[in-house]
Amino acid sequence: MAYNLDDSQSVSKAQLEAVTTLSSSFVKSLQAIAAETTDYSKKSFEDGAAFLERLRGAQSFESAVEVQSEYAKAAYSAFIEQAKKIGEFYSNLSKEAFKPVETAIAKVQGGK
Repeated sequence: MAYNLDDSQSVSKAQLEAVTTLSSSFVKSLQAIAAETTDYSKKSFEDGAAFLERLRGAQSFESAVEVQSEYAKAAYSAFIEQAKKIGEFYSNLSKEAFKPVETAIAKVQGGK
C-alpha cells in the first residue's frame, strides 16, 4: 500500500509541476503579446499623426493623394508584419500549452 501511495504522490507532484510550468509560460506569452500589441498601437498612432501633418502641408490635390497613398501602403505593410508576429506568438503559445500533454502521452506510451 505504501508503494502505491508513493507512486500517487510522485504523479501528483509531476502534475503540479507541469501545471505550474504551463501557467508560467502561458502568462509570459500573453505578456509578450500584450507588449507587442502596445508597441504596434503606439507606432501606428505616431504614424497617423505624422500622416495628418504631411497631409495638412500638401499644396495640391495630387500631392495630397500621393501622401495618402504612401501612408496607406506603409500602414498596410506594418499591419501585415504585425499580424505575422502576433500569429507566431499565438503559435508558440499553443505549442507551449501542449508540451505537458505530449510529455504525459509519451510517458503513458513508454510505460506500455
